[in-house]
Amino acid sequence: MSTAAIGTSPGPVPDASEVFAYARDEIGSAAAELWPGASVEMSAHIPSVTGYVHRIRVGGRELYAKHSFLGMSLVSILRGVAGDWDEVQRAQAGYVQRPDALLVREAAQLRLLAGLGRPRVCEAAGLARGVLFTVPVPGPTLAALLLRDPASTAWLFESVFADLHQLHRSRTTQRLTPAGAISERSVAATFQRKFNGISGQTYLSRLGAERCAEADRAEVAALLRAVVARLHRMRPTALAPGQAVLTYGDLKPEHLVFPDGPGGRPVLIDPGLLKARSSVDAAKLISRTVLLLASARPGAAAAEQIVQGLGAFAEQRMRPMAPKAARSWLRELLIVWLMDTVNILTTFLSAPAVLPLPPRGRPLVERAVAVCTMADRISTALGGGLDVHRMWDTALAQAKAVAG
Repeated sequence: MSTAAIGTSPGPVPDASEVFAYARDEIGSAAAELWPGASVEMSAHIPSVTGYVHRIRVGGRELYAKHSFLGMSLVSILRGVAGDWDEVQRAQAGYVQRPDALLVREAAQLRLLAGLGRPRVCEAAGLARGVLFTVPVPGPTLAALLLRDPASTAWLFESVFADLHQLHRSRTTQRLTPAGAISERSVAATFQRKFNGISGQTYLSRLGAERCAEADRAEVAALLRAVVARLHRMRPTALAPGQAVLTYGDLKPEHLVFPDGPGGRPVLIDPGLLKARSSVDAAKLISRTVLLLASARPGAAAAEQIVQGLGAFAEQRMRPMAPKAARSWLRELLIVWLMDTVNILTTFLSAPAVLPLPPRGRPLVERAVAVCTMADRISTALGGGLDVHRMWDTALAQAKAVAG
């Protein structure tokens, strides 16, 4: 999702109550259009900083309904990046008619993945008026399983990536056209967009205005400036064009569900398919798992086991690679991990106070200094010319520390 600098709107920003009411009305109208005559009951709002998500019951059937404003994050909309509320509504009326609208592509990706069979994905129940309806998947999430049984981390990660094997095969890339990719969820592209030039520096300087204490804001901004500068220097060479595979693009522990329990195959939700380097999916999942540790703080023993599992998983991924390829893969993983961590943390920090954060968002904002310190130390090691395996050891040690 696109995110622009905080406070760049020259005029009044949209009111959150109007934005949310509009999305709810569109969800209700879309449900009535898709299932005429069926009873429609809105239930729980699911906090998100990207799209507006609501649980809904249609004719007694439970569904998730997702609404997207202009393919942008709710943070950007509420900060006035797309203009005032009248401008947003006018633009939205045209946007939902576009064949390349974000949720049109997401629905198409769910159909594509359902046809492939692996990985398993949630069912798309319908799409209308720019609203995507999907069927809930019952069962524990990867996040819940990691916290419940941290010793199984490596095995759980391997089970996820075994299901991604077909997707990651080079010949599968032709199944996704350039127009069908969801580039908005590219970690590297999001990082470049958020932290580019003067607007990126302005964005950093205003982080946490409605979320952090003044002392924390200053420390977070200083740490992030250093991290972002290092990552900008590393990005061109480390992520240079190379052999691309089809990546899921939006792997998160909360979005991987095991309906048959930990011994079964996972079901994935919220795809963000795009062509990228093979390190991207592993980096995104590791980044979000470490942030899970930072927010949940499961205790020293559990953190030790989860971090050891991450190390074992990476070693398993690198085992069939030639030494040079393994070093490149690991360096790419570290850089994308840090980019993703910076991307999502800064989105939470820039969110206006009226926007409810997802469950892990508030604890991460409260621990922003610790997370930024971790990123600072890992990026320092990455820029210091150390052997990449020693950098990896440093990163794992910092991941363990941030869980404390």
